[in-house]
Amino acid sequence: MKNLCIIKAGTTYRSTLQAFGDFEDWIGAVAEESGMPLRVVDAAGGESLPPPSLCCGVIVTGSHAMVTDNLPWSLAIEAWIPSLLAGGVPFLGICYGHQLLGRALGGRVGYNPRGREIGTVRVSLAREASADPLFRGVGAHFHAHAIHEQSVLELPSEAILLGGNAHDPVHVFRVGQCAWGVQFHPEYTVSVMKEYIMAEGESRSVELLAEVRDTPDARLVLSNFASLAASHC
Repeated sequence: MKNLCIIKAGTTYRSTLQAFGDFEDWIGAVAEESGMPLRVVDAAGGESLPPPSLCCGVIVTGSHAMVTDNLPWSLAIEAWIPSLLAGGVPFLGICYGHQLLGRALGGRVGYNPRGREIGTVRVSLAREASADPLFRGVGAHFHAHAIHEQSVLELPSEAILLGGNAHDPVHVFRVGQCAWGVQFHPEYTVSVMKEYIMAEGESRSVELLAEVRDTPDARLVLSNFASLAASHC
């Protein structure tokens, strides 16, 4: 039986976990609307990755690890990604997963020279995103929740840049017709974003908390992906 597979690349903070759940819970809350069966694969915990033939689609979560740590489980996901693309399996990399997609296909990932990006940020879509099914119904400029220190610094040669901002020019890209990376977190709610800001002990926390807002367009990206994956089942 095929599933929409959520590849767990890490776990949130304990305080966040106790209050709101984990990455796969937030993603699953949106993806379940598609009616597809979900399977969570704890790759960071050592669980084996499924064969592409058993995946309607794949979502790789965020992580508190760094891609450049080259952890064994992370390298395994990275090596697995090309087989998904070869099989035409819809793929969405979120934050850490976005970076893994970039590096798996020959791009370069590293610490963003502008430092950490955290809070509710504004993302602008490129013209190339106007006909992209992942961004159906999404405005040309939209707000999204983000927290990351590393970024895709150089895109793979075959990638198409779909959106960015001044802090991170590569917030969104696509490879082929069914693989996307988004540096922002479409699954975060206002409560989760605020919890992260407080957990990080940001010196600008008062300012950042005041700027947190709902991000319906970013959330729509995740819903759109679930619909695309459903059509692959």
